[in-house]
Amino acid sequence: MIKAECFVEAVKNLGFGLWTGVPCSYLKPFINYVIDDPGQRYVAAANEGDAVAIAAGAQLGGLRAIAMFQNSGLGNAVNPLTSLTYTFKIPILLIVTLRGEPGGPTDEPQHKLMGEITGRMLDLMEIPWDYFPSEEGEVESALAHALAHMDRYHTPFAFVMRKGSVESHKLQSRPQPRPVYQQTAAERISAPTSTRSDYLEVVQSSVSGGDLIVASTGYTGRELYACGDRENQFYMIGSMGCASSLGLGLAMSRPGRRIYVLDGDGALLMRMGALSTIGYERPKNLVHILLDNQCHESTGGQSTVAHSVAFCAIAAACGYPSSNKVVNADALRSLLHALPEGLCFIHALMQPGVPDDLPRPSVTPEQVSRRLTAFIERLS
Repeated sequence: MIKAECFVEAVKNLGFGLWTGVPCSYLKPFINYVIDDPGQRYVAAANEGDAVAIAAGAQLGGLRAIAMFQNSGLGNAVNPLTSLTYTFKIPILLIVTLRGEPGGPTDEPQHKLMGEITGRMLDLMEIPWDYFPSEEGEVESALAHALAHMDRYHTPFAFVMRKGSVESHKLQSRPQPRPVYQQTAAERISAPTSTRSDYLEVVQSSVSGGDLIVASTGYTGRELYACGDRENQFYMIGSMGCASSLGLGLAMSRPGRRIYVLDGDGALLMRMGALSTIGYERPKNLVHILLDNQCHESTGGQSTVAHSVAFCAIAAACGYPSSNKVVNADALRSLLHALPEGLCFIHALMQPGVPDDLPRPSVTPEQVSRRLTAFIERLS
């Protein structure tokens, strides 16, 4: 058994500065210690997949990150682990607890099956793993092994944590409740007159040279690429709903740069809990733009339930200080040119439709992530 301080200080010395995840009783000492440590940052994710995306965003921004959660939540992280960190070659460190370990301590029945297959699931996702070090003398070599893989292959490495690996640590800090905002009465909104491409061209023309753009999966990334490929643009594929969490990680790792997240209505609905995390963290440099055509256009135009959701009211209730709705590109341009400092949510209603012969990016996902990181480092 080791002290939480032993491992946390070791990873801090290796450049790790952001922890994110979903609590588990096995992880309690870590989470408590990191929350109490002013030299580390802990982000409470709404689910395990969001934690992976937040960590990936921080890593893209040049800040090593750790995502941690119990094995029962590993299923929630499969999507971003297979289509984000693997595909874009983003090396994050995972700590996955081993609830329901065969032959181990008695546990609740819901952990039995996952306890039996945790290692096999990591193997299937081609994530190398080892048991979390339980002796102080093992920490340095365990981390060296993990980082050797991450630096060579640019993919995640996992520590599987058994019960009793870390001594308890009592939380000293108190949570800091933050005010939420009340959305003003909705005005009558006319029908949208602009397309996705209209909005994307406005965003491209409005960002400064050092700003970063994260485009959600589906047609958003492809149309942004068609509007003009730039090294400050990240075209997400797969990982549906994770664009805003990745943007949060980027914003926290690079507070001096403004991050524009271009989300979709179907994607946001899939992981709407991310709004609560973003609203609580409240990064001053994040602009969250929802491009809403009220359908899953890239899969055949099936309707979403966006037409019945008050997104601006939800963003305000989650802690976004500013939330606005627009129905045309000119209104979006005016908003972006007069953006207040602080986290901002913009709901952009748009017409459905896709340009003819829409190209797919010729740059590979790995090239996209590598050049984005290089772009950030060069300007820093």
